[in-house]
Amino acid sequence: MSNPQQLRYSKEHEWLSGAEDGVSTVGITEHAANALGDVVFVQLPEVGAAVSAGETCGELESTKSVSDLYSPVSGEVTEVNEDVVSDPALVNSAPFEGGWLFKVRVAEEPADLLSADEYTAFSAG
Repeated sequence: MSNPQQLRYSKEHEWLSGAEDGVSTVGITEHAANALGDVVFVQLPEVGAAVSAGETCGELESTKSVSDLYSPVSGEVTEVNEDVVSDPALVNSAPFEGGWLFKVRVAEEPADLLSADEYTAFSAG
């Protein structure tokens, strides 16, 4: 399993892209997708909603369990991935590409986000 070097990661297994015009993309890692099993339902935050770093902002339901989705940063949701809502399996098949979950205008980024190497070590742990 390879975690893209350009992303940063939370200990709740979300990834965060670098900001483009102040907006970053959020998804769950391949490690999390594999642990969940087949994702069958995704509940994402509403566009315009305020999210807080480390706080629950949605849910992922799989054939095994229901798991909370956490925001890795604080800010305002600018877009949700409707493709994932209509086809939740994208979270499993392409967690770093088409399976992204939402975009957020970052107001505050916590200092404890991990690099790809740090996350790989953490998730192996």
